[in-house]
Amino acid sequence: MEVVTPSFTGLPEGKVSHLVVFGLDEQRYALRLSAVDQIVRVVEITFLPKAPDIILGVVNVRGQIVPVYNLRARFHLPNREPFLADHLIVARTANRTVALVADQVAGVVTRPREEVTRTQNIFPSLEYVEGVVKLEDGLVFIHDLNTFLSIDEESLLEEAMVPAQELP
Repeated sequence: MEVVTPSFTGLPEGKVSHLVVFGLDEQRYALRLSAVDQIVRVVEITFLPKAPDIILGVVNVRGQIVPVYNLRARFHLPNREPFLADHLIVARTANRTVALVADQVAGVVTRPREEVTRTQNIFPSLEYVEGVVKLEDGLVFIHDLNTFLSIDEESLLEEAMVPAQELP
């Protein structure tokens, strides 16, 4: 995948979308670059008792206990244990810092905002995805981390994280 920097677009900064593109199996997704803190190789994920099923566990990121979202479960992909070659994308939601396990991270792409199609225009019932962008080699679904957890899942995670904050 080609990594494009904003200076090559010829558009003002407010007219472009910067996206971190990552893959799960054969499908590609993206997060807005502004939501991503860092990308690291997968580390051991600690089980979090009482967390919703959509949470794989927690990891320690620079002294902060961060929940790990299970994208595979949410997108109905075959479940598998993380491999050492996988990546953790550490990102921010409106409520907290989270981590997502990705099979691979392709890089950052920049596209004019008008090339991003909002999902309600083409897939009104597609949850967790805010938009779609077409790249030279196919479609990429732009993931919305703020809608990833239901209200009930968010409450369960909040309760489960209280004792996790005390982990070493």
